[in-house]
Amino acid sequence: MEAIYTAEALATGGGRNGHVATKDRIIDTDVRVPVEMGGPGGAPNPEAFFAAGYAACFHGALQAVARAQKVVISDSSVGSRVHFGDNGQGGYQLAVDLEVVLPGIPHDQAQALADAAHQVCPYSNATRGNIEVNVTVSDD
Repeated sequence: MEAIYTAEALATGGGRNGHVATKDRIIDTDVRVPVEMGGPGGAPNPEAFFAAGYAACFHGALQAVARAQKVVISDSSVGSRVHFGDNGQGGYQLAVDLEVVLPGIPHDQAQALADAAHQVCPYSNATRGNIEVNVTVSDD
């Protein structure tokens, strides 16, 4: 693959209870294990960054697919939930739920756009076959 863009980040300190920063310092924050996992909480965690990144990337893919199909969308949104759990083999795994909202677009057409976005989104392509990703369209 020939890279168009490369993001660079460094984690220091204590991993999930440490610090992360991108090379350009746009992200420069402590990270903490969430309370639900027995940690102190109060700061982002890797799953929160993944959820935010996947939602933004998928939303961009959705908009690109709509433009290519000459469908005008407005006030659209993509929500993501990244689930962290035991894989039953001594390790951990992730699962993702993506919720797409396309106001004014008929449900079947919105689902077709979401399905098409799922085929082109880099996060979807990176996770396909590795983790469960559910894409649903909500009318609210």
